[in-house]
Amino acid sequence: MQNLVLFTSNDLKSCVNTRKGETKFGEHVQLINNLTNIYDNILELDVDYVIFGISEDIGVIANHGKSGTYKAWDATIKILLNTQSNAYINPKRILILGHLDYSKLLESLKDEKLSTKKRIALARKHTEDVDADVSYLVFSIIKAGKTPIVIGGGHNNAYGNIKGSSLALKHPINVVNFDAHHDFRSEEGRHSGNGFSYAYNEGFLKNYFIFGLHENYISQNSLDILNTTKTIAYNTFEDIEVRKKLKFKSEMQHALSHVSKSNFGIEIDCDAVKDMPSSAMTPSGFSTNQARCFVSHIGAHKNGTYLHICEAAPKKTNKTKVGKFISYLITDFIKAHGY
Repeated sequence: MQNLVLFTSNDLKSCVNTRKGETKFGEHVQLINNLTNIYDNILELDVDYVIFGISEDIGVIANHGKSGTYKAWDATIKILLNTQSNAYINPKRILILGHLDYSKLLESLKDEKLSTKKRIALARKHTEDVDADVSYLVFSIIKAGKTPIVIGGGHNNAYGNIKGSSLALKHPINVVNFDAHHDFRSEEGRHSGNGFSYAYNEGFLKNYFIFGLHENYISQNSLDILNTTKTIAYNTFEDIEVRKKLKFKSEMQHALSHVSKSNFGIEIDCDAVKDMPSSAMTPSGFSTNQARCFVSHIGAHKNGTYLHICEAAPKKTNKTKVGKFISYLITDFIKAHGY
């Protein structure tokens, strides 16, 4: 895979800060230093989880959004590797694969000669290139019997996660999406707002649950589509946190009942978390602890097939905050799912 940059032993050494009397997460993780065949290399490793990043915001740009989601992987990996290795988690069962890098494609979108219309059209074409890589990588990981944990990029990558999972399992999968937005918009060319609709219409996605939809940011037309599609269910943030008609804990069970009869993916959009630096940061959203509780509760189910954390857009001033938050979600999932 030409866009896959492996995380090497040298990368690990530069990231991990050892300290006397402590053992860090990064001191025990598995690596692939020489890639020959992605499926075979992952298959032969005695691991349960494969973590990789997607350094892109092409799908966000294609959706007229704000750039920055390509930074989430770099903001996360060093913090994750410097968390403590202890009785609560076993990093020896984890492969840090590396990240998909799209810096060249991103550069092509910065061409000042491009009109806005042509830039959007090019971004949507490039998003399809990203789709192909993500779906192939997820397919290879799941086919090898491991669980992918995917970090970064826009929510366009839900499509590749779903397609890759479905092809590996040889049947459509279900998805629960912790998100302020439905991302089930029209098939107008690939972008971060229609990964689920493309996956659904192509037969890769079956049951879909949107957890915490923001009522202010869904059109009536989209609402009508959600309400008339039998395999889609949702709740709204307002019903849970503003009007208190629904309880957070019981709604997690509601979401699980909709997706857990078969393999399902867990999608976490950082736009849903209050004040989390993201492509559509919100002043009103779920707390970081609620997001952690969600990942832990949903991730404990045996049919949880992958975890994807996306849309975080850190800057220099807040990258530690973002990296710590995503690291908590990763370890919460592994602790819940593996024990």
